[in-house]
Amino acid sequence: MGEPQLTRVGRFMAERSALVVVATYRRPEHVRTCLEHLAAQTVAPARVVVVDASPDTLTRDVVSDFPDVHYRRNDLGVGLLATSRAIGVQGADEDVIAFIDDDAYAEPQWLAEILAAYDDPAVGAVGGRADNDRPGEELEGWDRIGRLLPDGTLTGNFGADPGRIVETDHMLGANMTVRTEALRSIGGIHDHYPGTCLREDSDLALRVKTAGWRVVFAPRAAVLHVAGEYAKGKRFDLRYRFYGARNHILLLTTVLGWGDPHLIRHLGRIVSGMATEIASGIAAVARKPGLVAKARSVGGGVARAGADLVGTLAGLSASIRPVDRAAEASREWRR
Repeated sequence: MGEPQLTRVGRFMAERSALVVVATYRRPEHVRTCLEHLAAQTVAPARVVVVDASPDTLTRDVVSDFPDVHYRRNDLGVGLLATSRAIGVQGADEDVIAFIDDDAYAEPQWLAEILAAYDDPAVGAVGGRADNDRPGEELEGWDRIGRLLPDGTLTGNFGADPGRIVETDHMLGANMTVRTEALRSIGGIHDHYPGTCLREDSDLALRVKTAGWRVVFAPRAAVLHVAGEYAKGKRFDLRYRFYGARNHILLLTTVLGWGDPHLIRHLGRIVSGMATEIASGIAAVARKPGLVAKARSVGGGVARAGADLVGTLAGLSASIRPVDRAAEASREWRR
């Protein structure tokens, strides 16, 4: 896989170079803080690229305060996070590509820890820890970080700290990296994931893994994840739930295939989950005072089940002929 190139970065020597891509939409002050943290790395990136989908110039103005940072536009706007990432990696010749969210602030050793994990030539992607500043999160699911389960669901637990580098199946987009050679081997970034963009990060990691590379989680490569304001709607509302169901189906069909057992089991789980949501809403009726509260309880369960059903059907329909909105931006990776 080639000999590592030595690059002088301040008073340190890094065995491999890194491009850092920050995709953003209408969060200029988050971008400023993110770039300040990147400038304070003990091992400096070879390049930093900010890809801005905002309808204004506020982020461009912030980036202009950082002369060494490159600014690029995604004029397609909101809901195309993976396309912004694809624009960011155009022309990349660094050894490693790191993606960090605008609301993720890297600890000083972040990049050094990321690059160290690539000492194993079999490693194709490395995810890092996202510290959400929530007490006890470092222990939550520490033995089930980023796993694809037999029923087709994905575990998260990216705030956990297992104390060592561990094997994983997928990564959190707020803090994920890929070996450039591995990204080229899978044909670059795909963007099948509209709306909330949920699963675009899992897509990249699962494709790297199915191509034969190792995907690992490096807890010492940490960022503080402050969870900036959502572009549209609220986290975990019905819109989020719809796109969660839709995009997850699309992930399983496009990466693993229609006949994969994970997909079959997941569809069964969706059906049973819908029944559970409706039953839960009905069971809560007895605890609610008044007819309006009772109706809302039942309606909430039905609405959640409906979002799951419609999202699943939309995902199955989109899977018949997937639309890759990053195809043009990723053209150089697909030769």
